[in-house]
Amino acid sequence: MTDALSAALAERDWLLADGATGTNLFNMGLQSGDAPEMWNIEAPEKIRALYRGAVEAGSDLFLTNSFGGNASRLRLHGAEGQVHELNRVAAALGREVADAAGRGLIVAGSMGPTGEIMAPMGSLTHELAVEMFHEQAEGLKDGGADVLWVETISAPEELRAAAEACARAGMPWCGTMSFDTAGRTMMGFTSSDLAALVGKLAHPPLAFGANCGVGASDLLRTVLGIAAQGPELPVIAKGNAGIPKYVSGHIHYDGTPELMAEYAVLARDCGARIIGGCCGTMPDHLRAMRKALETRPRGARPGLEAIAATLGGFSSASDGTDGDDPVSARRAGGRRRRG
Repeated sequence: MTDALSAALAERDWLLADGATGTNLFNMGLQSGDAPEMWNIEAPEKIRALYRGAVEAGSDLFLTNSFGGNASRLRLHGAEGQVHELNRVAAALGREVADAAGRGLIVAGSMGPTGEIMAPMGSLTHELAVEMFHEQAEGLKDGGADVLWVETISAPEELRAAAEACARAGMPWCGTMSFDTAGRTMMGFTSSDLAALVGKLAHPPLAFGANCGVGASDLLRTVLGIAAQGPELPVIAKGNAGIPKYVSGHIHYDGTPELMAEYAVLARDCGARIIGGCCGTMPDHLRAMRKALETRPRGARPGLEAIAATLGGFSSASDGTDGDDPVSARRAGGRRRRG
């Protein structure tokens, strides 16, 4: 039986994913330091509103409010015993919203990093990581998620553990890493490293790519790095809406809907087939992205100069794939457009 995401990708050239979870929830009143996942049971109407915001803006796929829903992260809030229920409800609320929409929507069960360092550098063993991800995966599966969505990963060991957990749950999955340190993940992984790793997994994802990171320009450079490896699997681009700025006591992302529309078209032309936003991306951004993807013809694959000219300069001179040391990388490109 074909899974919902594969079926959608077989019919469409591109799919629009959702935008930010945290940014939208903070706008609804979530306080810094609170566990967003607790709102699944304490404020379900707000989580439904979060999901509907993406759906009504035109998303074909949206992520559940379960990014930090593993035992390690929930332990910080004394909720490690609620992993299954918090994830189940996150997915069940998503399933409710998707089924009521009257069109084919994909509910993706978000699974973020554990927050711990994997062995041998840290104390988290492969077996424990698999156990944590598997517990979360089973909750999302029971709640009705169509696919599991492993995101914002920095360490290849953690991605391997998540892949094994998804296999144990008998669920299809997608995976994205966050390249936020001069084109590399925090643990030094590059876009080409990711493409090579995905090709060796016993339970490969349906699609893979990058999310979050620095800004839209950097994320598209990563997408180009992945595309250069000629991957057989669809590529995901889920970039932040500009650069975060501290304004009047709040974090504000400077990317306008117009800028994110440009980003969406460039992401498609770079080779991405699942395109969305991450931090700072609101429904207005998604509407502009959808309109641009529907109305603007596909173009040639852009070069780095075209990306920088449209979205602003890169945060480093290298994306890491040329062997440059991230510590010595210099700021490159032109001035970023302000929101």
